[in-house]
Amino acid sequence: MRQRDPELNYCPVCDEEYRSNIKRCVDCAVDLVSGHEKIAAEQGLKAKKSVRSLELSENDDLVTIRKGTLLEIKKLQQLLAKEYIPSLIVGEKTQNCGKGCCATEIFLQIKRSDGEEANAILVRDFKRTTGLDHHDLSHVDAVYNPAAGQTVCPACGFRFSPTTSTCPDCGLCFG
Repeated sequence: MRQRDPELNYCPVCDEEYRSNIKRCVDCAVDLVSGHEKIAAEQGLKAKKSVRSLELSENDDLVTIRKGTLLEIKKLQQLLAKEYIPSLIVGEKTQNCGKGCCATEIFLQIKRSDGEEANAILVRDFKRTTGLDHHDLSHVDAVYNPAAGQTVCPACGFRFSPTTSTCPDCGLCFG
């Protein structure tokens, strides 16, 4: 966790820091919280998480949240462990040794009750590692419709006539 300055203000959405005379986040258009409030909230959250056990029992209701290579899944498990969310790496049963190390598909499982928090952590990490936290995602739900008079590119938001299957602005293909 990064060091917080009690004399600064912070955005509760994007976590950017601002001078104390600035009251709203430029990017998120939300009111900022003081450094004192941010520090207190983070300390309370850390205390709450630190009493959480990283142990899983056979009675826990587990759900699979990711599938990937062992290296990818171990990275995600470490990320969740930093936030005190217990997880389990499970390999698909194979014809090999049966211990999971030779499995071709590896799964990450968590308690169902931790799902929402775990998903938020993984989304933040994905945005951070892909750089998507600095991109405009407001058009991500747009659908290319070749029958429409005008369509919106979900990648860049450019409006164009769907006479072509490629966005004229960013080059995204709609094959």
